[in-house]
Amino acid sequence: MRELKILAVVAALTLITYWGVEPFAHSQMHPHVDAPDYKFKDVDGLNGMTGNAENGATLVQANCTACHSIEKAGFPQLMDDASSAAAYGVVPPDLSTAGKLYNADYLAAFIKNPAKASKVEHKFQDGRVHPMPGYAWMQPQEIADMVAYLQSIAPKEMTNKEVFTDACQRCHGIKYGDMMNGTMAAKTPAANIKSYMGKIPPDLSQYIRSRGHEYLHEFINDPQKHLEGTAMPRVGLTEEAETQVVAYMEEVGDSKKAEREALGPKFLIYLVIFAIFAFLWKASKWREVH
Repeated sequence: MRELKILAVVAALTLITYWGVEPFAHSQMHPHVDAPDYKFKDVDGLNGMTGNAENGATLVQANCTACHSIEKAGFPQLMDDASSAAAYGVVPPDLSTAGKLYNADYLAAFIKNPAKASKVEHKFQDGRVHPMPGYAWMQPQEIADMVAYLQSIAPKEMTNKEVFTDACQRCHGIKYGDMMNGTMAAKTPAANIKSYMGKIPPDLSQYIRSRGHEYLHEFINDPQKHLEGTAMPRVGLTEEAETQVVAYMEEVGDSKKAEREALGPKFLIYLVIFAIFAFLWKASKWREVH
């Protein structure tokens, strides 16, 4: 009976430590922030306007293809990644999938004022300018047309890896995705991205394990909420695209999650059975002593 009391005390102290101290420490290291906003209500977006994709095609091709490729529409990359990074600081994205990856209102706001929409105005002070010029001088209808065009050429379906590649790989590598061939390295060379961002963005191979789903969704949706002053822009992914990014990070960094979670209950059952037999064995031996 005495042993059971000791066990009860140990169990109580363990639970108090886990459910009291650990959550408190977590709250201090990862303060609560507002939930992700996938509607991007704070941006000056489309404001309810509907675009004309045919007109948008002319506008995008006239204003965007000098820097951006649109492989889907027959506009190939003008320079290799290294040359593009040297010219702009970071490799400009191909726009073939932009209409699927990014929220339409965010996309419109980004076209108008890239630094403001992506919340990196603090980076571009004292004469520094964003590598993409703002198009706020255009008529709102023209910007709506451009967004409509980008949506019209975007693929209906994309794999998790394709979404990660188009949304993240210009800056971030995920080397565990292809250790042998190195195809999942960041597209922007380290020297260029360090100069542009201030430091080399981390490889994301194990971020699903070190950060977790909730933190990643909050951070990707708006990095400034967790790390004020960070150079990482708010990229404006839709909820679906962001979910696919995190899913790919899990495929790469935690591929055995399902097996691990399935093993947990079995191991706990084993411990309970082992504890019962250990207690019965101890009781029988003590009976012989007394």
